[in-house]
Amino acid sequence: MSDIRKLFGEALSEIIETATVGGPRVRIGLMASGSELGKEELARGGRLAQQQYPNIQVVMIGPVTEGYEDLDWIETEDCDAEIAEAMERALQDGTIKGAVALHYPFPMGVTTIGRVVTPARGGDMIIASSTGTSAILRTEAMLRNAIYGIAVARSIGKKDPTVGILNIEGAHPVFRALNHLKDNGYPVKFGQSVRKDGGAVLRGNDILAGSVDICVTDTLTGNVLMKLFSSFTTGGSYESLGWGYGPSAGEGWPHVVSIISRASGAPVIANAISFNAAAASGDLPKVLAEELKKAKQAGLDEVIQSLQPKQQVAVEDVKAPPAEPTDEEIHGIDVLDVEDAVRELWKAGIYAESAMGCTGPVVKLPSKYMEKAEVILRENNYL
Repeated sequence: MSDIRKLFGEALSEIIETATVGGPRVRIGLMASGSELGKEELARGGRLAQQQYPNIQVVMIGPVTEGYEDLDWIETEDCDAEIAEAMERALQDGTIKGAVALHYPFPMGVTTIGRVVTPARGGDMIIASSTGTSAILRTEAMLRNAIYGIAVARSIGKKDPTVGILNIEGAHPVFRALNHLKDNGYPVKFGQSVRKDGGAVLRGNDILAGSVDICVTDTLTGNVLMKLFSSFTTGGSYESLGWGYGPSAGEGWPHVVSIISRASGAPVIANAISFNAAAASGDLPKVLAEELKKAKQAGLDEVIQSLQPKQQVAVEDVKAPPAEPTDEEIHGIDVLDVEDAVRELWKAGIYAESAMGCTGPVVKLPSKYMEKAEVILRENNYL
């Protein structure tokens, strides 16, 4: 009889909960220890999440923090290993739908997709990616980060997100790779720089303005951006803005585990919980699998292969043609390829020089050769 009463009580509680918040609460785990700001800051973030987002039920994992007994707890000793083990069990058995952690041993191939407040216009922007690594090779990782960022955006309701690539080493090959996928049917929508010359390769102005929904970069750069955006108003010791380092994404990865910093304050913790809940409720692993399927149908595997380092060959002893005045520039060549691109033009009898412009490397040449040079560089995959 007691079991029947218990089941009846649970069913009644679920009905009341559904009527109150419009559906059953999403249960999200939160590590309760390990913050540089103290256990109370984590618990305060958990409570703040429940106050701000009634559809979320926070499950604290760790030693109970005095004054926060009203929250749900999976109680453990104050031991990182025990807390991590309890969180893993809760994910595996479905006690929680997602989790927010201060650290997590993601396997190679899994990265996290962060989200920041852009100060110029107060909007949000996804940083792909922020921790972990989606691939060892930078350009492959950035290409995958773009796809994973799109998946995260779609899982939280951004159905047609715009994409830009931060102007760092590898940006132009990644842009070409994404364009190739787009030409073959993968639905990627490029954003535009706020600067006069536009384009989807972003400058610092663009990430301040939030000119795109998703900023694609390598993980180490993304991690620095996350820290700058989250704590620039506080001097660095307290991360007060944004949604944290975001949910995990990787090919075949089944969990939605988000990362926060040991310096993340309660407002960021609360937002990280809501970000995790949205991605988990949107079934991020399934959305990502669908994105990868579409990308592979558009030739992802072949494009990744084309990004692999080429075997080193002896540099041809190509002599420069007689010097001529250079009054034109070709942009969009990666910094690692610019010298080879110049030699390619020399082989065709075109005088050219490499230089560094304000947006990156350029090839300078006489304007009369411009059309021919662009054809040569495109045929040899420099553009």
